[in-house]
Amino acid sequence: MSGTLLRVHAAGAVLALAALAMTGCGAGFDHVKLTMAAGSDTGVYYKLSTALADGWTRDPGIPRPQVVSTAGSVDNLERLRTGQAQVGFSAADAAEDGQAAPGGHRLYALARMHDDYLQVAVRADVPATKLADLRGLRVSVGAPDSGVRLIAERLLRSADIPPDELKVRYLDLNATTDAMRAGELDAFFWSGGVPTAGVTTLASTVRIRMLDLEDVLPGLRGQYPVYGSATLPASAYELPGGPVTTPVTTLVVRNFLLVTDAMPDDVAEALLRGLFRAQPDLVAASPVARSIEVRSAIETTPLPLHPGAKNYYRDVKV
Repeated sequence: MSGTLLRVHAAGAVLALAALAMTGCGAGFDHVKLTMAAGSDTGVYYKLSTALADGWTRDPGIPRPQVVSTAGSVDNLERLRTGQAQVGFSAADAAEDGQAAPGGHRLYALARMHDDYLQVAVRADVPATKLADLRGLRVSVGAPDSGVRLIAERLLRSADIPPDELKVRYLDLNATTDAMRAGELDAFFWSGGVPTAGVTTLASTVRIRMLDLEDVLPGLRGQYPVYGSATLPASAYELPGGPVTTPVTTLVVRNFLLVTDAMPDDVAEALLRGLFRAQPDLVAASPVARSIEVRSAIETTPLPLHPGAKNYYRDVKV
């Protein structure tokens, strides 16, 4: 992080720290002011962030956090490190890179959340059956500061597909689905929980299917152990007319809920306790939240748990 950027956001960071520090003055959590970096407003991060913001107003009783739409994981990490946000979602791969970057606040995890599935979607009339078939096609690889772009570019490099062999566009999910509807794209990369509302809405008007990545995943996972593989089931985007796609093998990456070293231990512990008490609301916001549970939430390697999070997990004897 450049010194210039840190100075630009210094005032906001100081105010955020001051608000957090007031929690030690005997007034409970009334004066905690939080901004949440939440990704695309049609993505799972945003839905969970909105549900969490509502839940945290009840328990631990903080003023409702501001939920901010962002470009995705990389953007979220930037906002956390510079003090523009105090809570944010990130995929594990982007978080690993963000933790190693110099300057700014140190990143800590509160919990492992749901897993993201990489979804490489093509128009149903495009004769592509594997990643290499994207050569020459119009493809969105995600917004410039997104975790989608990070995964897409890593996967393409590991598969020896230079970006200049695709007609690449850098679009967020909203712009991607608009371009697909307008016939301006042939395919797109998306990494998110399933189902993702924006993809579901697109699939109700534009016939799409997902590419199977089984042939290219071993190379990527050999370079980046942070990734796993799983089956994206046909039921992931099942619409009234039937499933969008057949089952495909794809990449999965864990998601973390993150804070920084600026957050006091008691606030972090209270937010984590409130998260698990709000889980029914999270599930109502997105079915991916069914996989969030206390025993797996502690698994945040390569990021360390915040000391307040450690206190919570010790208290519930994980």
